[in-house]
Amino acid sequence: MSRLDSAIRRLEAQRDCLDRAAGMVTDVPGPVFELGLGNGRTYDHLRASMPDRIIFVFDRHIAAHPDRIPPDDCLFLGDFRETLPAAVDRFRGSVALIHADIGTGDADASRGLARALLPALVLLLAKGGVLVSDQPQVDERLHAEPLPPGVPAGRYFLYRSD
Repeated sequence: MSRLDSAIRRLEAQRDCLDRAAGMVTDVPGPVFELGLGNGRTYDHLRASMPDRIIFVFDRHIAAHPDRIPPDDCLFLGDFRETLPAAVDRFRGSVALIHADIGTGDADASRGLARALLPALVLLLAKGGVLVSDQPQVDERLHAEPLPPGVPAGRYFLYRSD
């Protein structure tokens, strides 16, 4: 498989998992968190698929098209290890959906970052909230959910909070 084919499959899996997660939280109140704005593709998709939700975005710096940048009051800039735990005080137990797109291409570093962020992610999620992640997460308060058809195991991950 070419790198282009791999990228397309990753993006399709990401979209399908986000769509599944949006459907899973229709009855769960609360905002959405997007970890990793990048060029703003998934933020734009979340805005379109969940227009009634407030979406808070976390990233180191802004590299997105101006049309895909959230308002300043919905943007947390800096290292995830600092900004996400700081958000726990404000949002503890109230976030309906978290999309953690934190992979860097370095598998060990990506898994390490996922482990470092997991305690905050679990505290942020509302009861019944969903975590969509590009990294596997292991916590007794998170339960793996089936992936959408066509998404291969290990490509993306869906978890529901107790």
